[in-house]
Amino acid sequence: MSGQSVQVKIDDGIAYVLLNRPEKMNAINYLMFSELDRAIKQIKSNRGVRAVILSGAAGNFSSGLDVKSVMSAPMQAVKLLFKGLPGNANLAQRVSLGWQNLPVPVIAVLEGCCYGGGMQIALGADVRIASHDCKLSIMEAKWGLVPDMAGLVALRQIMPKDQAMLLSLTAKVLESNEALALGLVTQVSETPMEAAQQLAQQLMQTSPDAAAAIKLSINRSWTASVRSLLCRESISQIRLLLGKNCKIAATRQLKDPQKPYQDRQSGW
Repeated sequence: MSGQSVQVKIDDGIAYVLLNRPEKMNAINYLMFSELDRAIKQIKSNRGVRAVILSGAAGNFSSGLDVKSVMSAPMQAVKLLFKGLPGNANLAQRVSLGWQNLPVPVIAVLEGCCYGGGMQIALGADVRIASHDCKLSIMEAKWGLVPDMAGLVALRQIMPKDQAMLLSLTAKVLESNEALALGLVTQVSETPMEAAQQLAQQLMQTSPDAAAAIKLSINRSWTASVRSLLCRESISQIRLLLGKNCKIAATRQLKDPQKPYQDRQSGW
């Protein structure tokens, strides 16, 4: 599953996804966009994956878009932005939105710089754990651009509108503790990878079907109508009750705490 700029390793149910252009501070070129998109699709099809940990190589998450690389190849820019319908996600948007669409928890480990497109990718994760020395910025305005990688889907759910507006307009660089106070990151840790691994192990103690249903329900219903929310909850609950992992969860609570779950149901 690994490529030239994105490495993927699956170990004991955890998919480790590494942005791997250390010589460029993991700046995102067209190849990285393509390989991230492919990695998301491959992880989604693997029902044995229980959690994802997303990180960057050599102490940086990502310095953002490799502007020189993308702009030097006009057809690559076209491929990044092309979409069949205006409401569909293009390639640039899928590498952020795609993490939200996975039926497993995604934890981003943020170290060093997390700027622009890197911040947009991180916003697609369900949880963001930052190091104390991490610096974060929604930096597109600095380049005369609008943030257009679907990060706003998450941003509007985790932050007040006025704060999101200020950060996007000013391209301010935040220290990790400032980002934590604003809700841009979930946790600050001296050892963010270790914290991510511990959290992944904790999340894997629950049914993979329940985790998929909870993530789907929260992401789809957060800004939806009450009727839509109620409908989704009912349908998901029926699917869970009919599945084997629900029975295994009860057994784990009442008789055998170590009884293993089966792979996630298809269709989430």
